[in-house]
Order: sequence, then structure tokens, then C-alpha cells
Amino acid sequence: MRPYLVFVYNADSGVFNTLTDIAHKVFSPETYSCNLCAITYGNFSIRAEWKEFLESLDADLEFLHRDELHSSYGVAGAELPAVFTRKGDVLNLWIKAAEINGCSTMEELKTLILTRLASGTAEPSQLFGE
Repeated sequence: MRPYLVFVYNADSGVFNTLTDIAHKVFSPETYSCNLCAITYGNFSIRAEWKEFLESLDADLEFLHRDELHSSYGVAGAELPAVFTRKGDVLNLWIKAAEINGCSTMEELKTLILTRLASGTAEPSQLFGE
């Protein structure tokens, strides 16, 4: 069975928030709070290398912003950015914020995801939406 991965950015959705994020990444990238965004997106769009990587994964993918995580799954207080696995309406923390924030390049992030997929490991103590 294909895994269902939910990537959650440490940013809110909406046009105003997107414009604010772009400005923040341009003028003060060292204090930008979403390393998942910083690694996978340029100033205006998804990086081609990241898009190709995602298309190569044998997994179902969902992408949410912080506010959408709460409205879609009722999850609040999770440290973000993060990647969850989803089974039904239950999210299981799969890659922690500290692990994503520890990546300084897209290659490191891709390796983290591929290694985790290969091992099939998850963190069952971190279930949300039960």
C-alpha cells in the first residue's frame, strides 16, 4: 500500500501571507520560520528539482499550511514544518520539525524522505486526530 504523506508548512495560507512570506525570504532569509518552504520554493514558485522529486515518489501527497492543518484535521500545537503519514483521518508524525530544520540543502531533505520511505519508520507516539 502506498503511503499517504502530508507535508505541512510553518506558514499560513492566503495571498497576503504568501506576499509577506516572499518579502521575508528576500529581505531576512535567516529569520524565515519555514525551512521546508525555504528549501523547496524559490521566491515565487516551487523549485523544478523538488517538483520532479515529488513526482518520482511512490506515495500519495498532500500539502497544507499551518492554518489548513487545523481546519482539515483539527491539529493544533504541532511543531512545524513537519511531514505526517495519514491513515483515514489520523495523522502520524513522520518527520519532525527538527529534522527538516536540520536540512540545509534540498539533497539533504530528499535523502531524509527517501531513507524514511525505505525504512518504513514512523513515530506512533505522535498520533493526531484519533
